[in-house]
Amino acid sequence: MQRVQTQSADAQLRRFAALAAARPLLAALGELDGVYLVGGAVRDLLLDTVPVDLDLVVEGDLDHVITLLGAPARVHDRFGTCTVTLEGVDYDIARARRESYSHPGALPTVVPASLVEDLGRRDFTVNALALGLGGRDRGKLVAVPSALEDLRGGSLRVLHDASFVDDPTRLLRLVRYWSRLGFTPEERTLALAGVAVADGALQTVSGARLGAELRLLARERDPVGAFTRLRQLGLDAPLAAGFGLEDPGLAQRALALAAPDADGGALVLATASLRLAPAELAGLLNRLAFGAGERDTIVAAAGGARTLARTLTAASCSSEIGAAVGTAGPEQVALAGALGPADAARRWLTHLRHIKLEIGGEDLLAAGVAAGPAVGAGLRGALAAKLDGRVDGYEQELAEALSVATGSG
Repeated sequence: MQRVQTQSADAQLRRFAALAAARPLLAALGELDGVYLVGGAVRDLLLDTVPVDLDLVVEGDLDHVITLLGAPARVHDRFGTCTVTLEGVDYDIARARRESYSHPGALPTVVPASLVEDLGRRDFTVNALALGLGGRDRGKLVAVPSALEDLRGGSLRVLHDASFVDDPTRLLRLVRYWSRLGFTPEERTLALAGVAVADGALQTVSGARLGAELRLLARERDPVGAFTRLRQLGLDAPLAAGFGLEDPGLAQRALALAAPDADGGALVLATASLRLAPAELAGLLNRLAFGAGERDTIVAAAGGARTLARTLTAASCSSEIGAAVGTAGPEQVALAGALGPADAARRWLTHLRHIKLEIGGEDLLAAGVAAGPAVGAGLRGALAAKLDGRVDGYEQELAEALSVATGSG
């Protein structure tokens, strides 16, 4: 392990201090010694990008630092960590620690340690970095051996040979950084990953932890690239037979069609799940601790996309497109369009679905239509006519709805 003081370190601290997210933190800490920005935030500063996650490690009295920053928003007792919010910005804070694992895939047992030991427990060398924020270490860059070289060379390297066995979720993080940063796993790390996958490392981890990493992958800026790497490492099949992004082009087309309100991550996950039966997919997502809403969106999109693609292909007018789509969500429509009828899907997503009736059921009831199925039939008929451009405005819509509802049309 080495402490590295470079000319650029203080410049990186100044760059961090210039961020709006850093100002309340640095103002609260003042010149307090022993507080470090760590991990991906330091990596991103050195790569000249804006950090997203602001993680802090305290080498010393954690309680004193928390007192300076205010009451934590969340406390995670098992690992001695907490989240503090200052002026709307979240900071994850932890006491410097070392970890041990009772068995492969177990959550670690942690004990207080030095900053150097803390960096040594991390996943990849390019994340084993710390930047002193105050006191005697202000502006000092602390790094594990080869961290800066790997950062310059764009290489992903684990810190020890048992890394993927101790914590197999690092396999999914390897995919995430491979995709996000464009870095390449170095030869030894890639070999260790292959061995861990072949030995069933993922089976030693809880579904909830795997699901959390999978959702992070799906939310990447390039989720298709991330899921392509997932398949390249053979990490998709262990989750479920048949799961995996077999056709990246299909996912790209679906994302290109997707409306702004679509869940892009759910759409990519649905594309990767097309070979799974709906009940099987729902079971997998439950095991991975997906929320009910996200689970249902993915299952509906994956399970209904092919049927919807066929009906959209057969649709010859706007009202038939509307009837085909029915209550399908934007993710299902985008995936169906990517399977073939792109023009019909795009037409629905960008225009037709925004066409609404000015009338409602109460208007038909006031006009004498009896409560019951006739009201719904009348509204559907009026909407079909409006989609096809045959009616315009309240009066024409009501006349069409009444005609359908009373069976005189």
